[in-house]
Amino acid sequence: MSTRPLVAGVDTSTQSCKVAVCDAETGEVVRIGRGTHPDATEVDPAHWWRAWEEATSGGLLDGVQALAVGGQQHGMVLLDDADEVVRPALLWNDTRSAGTARDLVDELGGAQDWADAVGIVPLAAITAAKLRWVRDHEPASMERAARVVLPHDWLTGRILAAGGGFAEWTTDAGDASGTGYFDAATREYRPDLLRMAAGRDLAVPRVAGPSEVVGRTRDGLAVAPGTGDNMGAALGLGLRPGDVVVSLGTSGTAFARHDRPTADPRGFVQSFADAEDGFLPLVCTLNAARVLTAGASMLGVDHAGLDRLALAAEPGAGGLTLLPFLDGERTPNLPTATGALHGITRGNATPENLARAVVEGMLLGLASAVDAVRDAGCAVDRVLLIGGPPPPPRCAASPPTCSAPPWPCRRPASTWPWAPPARPRGRSGRAVGSRVAAGRRGHRRPGRTRAGRAGPRSVRRGPRDDVPGRHGLTPGGSRP
Repeated sequence: MSTRPLVAGVDTSTQSCKVAVCDAETGEVVRIGRGTHPDATEVDPAHWWRAWEEATSGGLLDGVQALAVGGQQHGMVLLDDADEVVRPALLWNDTRSAGTARDLVDELGGAQDWADAVGIVPLAAITAAKLRWVRDHEPASMERAARVVLPHDWLTGRILAAGGGFAEWTTDAGDASGTGYFDAATREYRPDLLRMAAGRDLAVPRVAGPSEVVGRTRDGLAVAPGTGDNMGAALGLGLRPGDVVVSLGTSGTAFARHDRPTADPRGFVQSFADAEDGFLPLVCTLNAARVLTAGASMLGVDHAGLDRLALAAEPGAGGLTLLPFLDGERTPNLPTATGALHGITRGNATPENLARAVVEGMLLGLASAVDAVRDAGCAVDRVLLIGGPPPPPRCAASPPTCSAPPWPCRRPASTWPWAPPARPRGRSGRAVGSRVAAGRRGHRRPGRTRAGRAGPRSVRRGPRDDVPGRHGLTPGGSRP
């Protein structure tokens, strides 16, 4: 038995379950496991459990003292009175709920009313819209449902149940703030909005504190509340003011830590809670790493081949421009949109230019996301580019790649202080963030007020270049 203080971070993302076991004192990654998830927009949570078992097989958790789960946000997991899964979980990237999201916006009075109420405006991705979709399209499922939990809540509860330590369903403020029925500013649920979405009352997980132990297995493994994937990444990176993260996963996100909530009636910037006691204004695009996968498929190459082709072309791809809305789009809110390739001539119709257009089209959407985060009041002194397989293309670190954002940009993306450190192979920033959550003890941060949207507070300056996983983001039985 190892005498090292080992903790484990779990990233249950859209595509896989990754578990990183680390030394809590040094941050060294001791071992890593991975299991795959189905490529779908609705998934039976039993697949998540099988991926967890695959990832932790072979004694991966031997000697581990504490664990936390970071998970894909917004997913809707309906459970009945016996805690059995009612129907496959609807994930964030299932766009069937676009119409019900619009209905919810109108019923409350408009986008500004939602932004003021909970800091976000319902889109197809938001949990509340998915609840309304089930109410309207599967009334029998909604009638059977007794509670709603999120993907990271479900896996946390299932791990505790398997270890004989399950007592109650729990979540954290970060992940709860992406549901549409939880206010990040007050750290409280909005039962009226939940009732509006579902058409009835549903039980929700208790919101645990950032440093709380929500259960222990019979072997003594302490389990922390965990958080959403982006909140876990922010925690693992140790962000400080001026840092903005651009994450290339199944979705693309840009986010920063902030000392107060925001209220964007456009719905571009979502005012989430972070994994501690602050806020995480975030912009999410639906199309990111899968655009690169689609581009590689079109060109008949792998991701390394796409990278080589893109680097061989000049910035701007000879005038070839890809609008990368291959799966609809979330920001801007165009769930039924499709992609388009513009500016094709005989002179620029080359594999190199097409590869460059694929990469630039995806990255320039994220350039606009950074601008939206800046508009929310966050300073942008440095952009941290993180991502998981496929790895971020090498040309993403080259300033000329981003030179003409498709939307107004106060600061040309070509001047961004990109900072992509060397990527530790196979490591997930979200898993590392969960590992940090599992390993910390009693840390609280001051400053959030309940009377107003926010009050001033000090911001903890986290570690910088020595943070494990800075460039390693994945992207996150039914009864416990």
